[in-house]
Amino acid sequence: MKQKIVVFGATGNLGAYFIDHLINHLDSDKYEIIASGRRPVYNYDFKNVTYIPVDITKPKDFKNLPSDNIYAVVDFAGALPAYTKLGAYNYIKTNINGTLNILEYCRETHADRIIYMQTWADLNGYLKDKKPLKPDWPRKPILTGDHAIYCATKCTAVDLLKIYNAEYGIKDFVFRLPNIYLYTPDEYYYVNGEKKLISYRYMIKRAMEGLPIECWGNKDAGKDIIYVKDLCGMIYNALFVNRNSGIYNAGTGVKTTMEDQIKGFIKVFSPKDHPSEIIYKPDKPDCDDFVMDIQNIKDELNYTPQYDYLKYLEDYKKEMQLNRFERKAL
Repeated sequence: MKQKIVVFGATGNLGAYFIDHLINHLDSDKYEIIASGRRPVYNYDFKNVTYIPVDITKPKDFKNLPSDNIYAVVDFAGALPAYTKLGAYNYIKTNINGTLNILEYCRETHADRIIYMQTWADLNGYLKDKKPLKPDWPRKPILTGDHAIYCATKCTAVDLLKIYNAEYGIKDFVFRLPNIYLYTPDEYYYVNGEKKLISYRYMIKRAMEGLPIECWGNKDAGKDIIYVKDLCGMIYNALFVNRNSGIYNAGTGVKTTMEDQIKGFIKVFSPKDHPSEIIYKPDKPDCDDFVMDIQNIKDELNYTPQYDYLKYLEDYKKEMQLNRFERKAL
């Protein structure tokens, strides 16, 4: 009988790409994919995937899921500041209570392991040090702003994983995520409860139209830009690694400056006969300036990122043209 991999949050942006990755890499003779999300029907026309609606905040919904031959659970589900205007109670209900419900499902079905998505906000207090962020550093969150309570709930969820590992032997693998770059038809997110156009989507649109693009702040400040397909590869390897536990900073180990980011947008998206001009605005705010230490991803998960910055943009452009992840209307 096939072993099952249950993916919570499969109807979200990251979940959809990961389901696609599983379809393309799993041995379908040995494994069955169970996709789960809050939507009553699945968003995407993927084949060979069983979809079961589950609201992780409702224990009764878990009775709809299979209970036999559960090999692994991958948890993308959660309430995030970028996708909700709701506040503290929703974070607690979803990120803490919901995670506890998932862990109980793992315990009751004797799942071998759980893979969980943590926020990188628990290390944001180190950004001012301008050093590569290491996965084993103690937490140092910023206790103000729209990520404060959200981060606290995600940290509590990680602590619950550790307890269930110690008490019940459920292997736990945690991926600390910064912004994960991907194409989705949705161009907006929330900042402090206000809906805004995603900044890199705005710059790509301007590049496509050959319009000037502003480079704010220090042009040499930059960030570790990880493409969703590299994240999927890392998580996939964690499904089968022979370890009891692990925490990993999702990234590439390479910092791409703000100037190079914009140059990439122009190279890949601008009309060749009318490329965008860069307008430097050093008086404007800087971007977050960071790079991830990913050595343990290479050593423990045997994964090296496949997408450098320009390769990511080229693939992003293809996904934009294919528009595979447009949600079906209900």
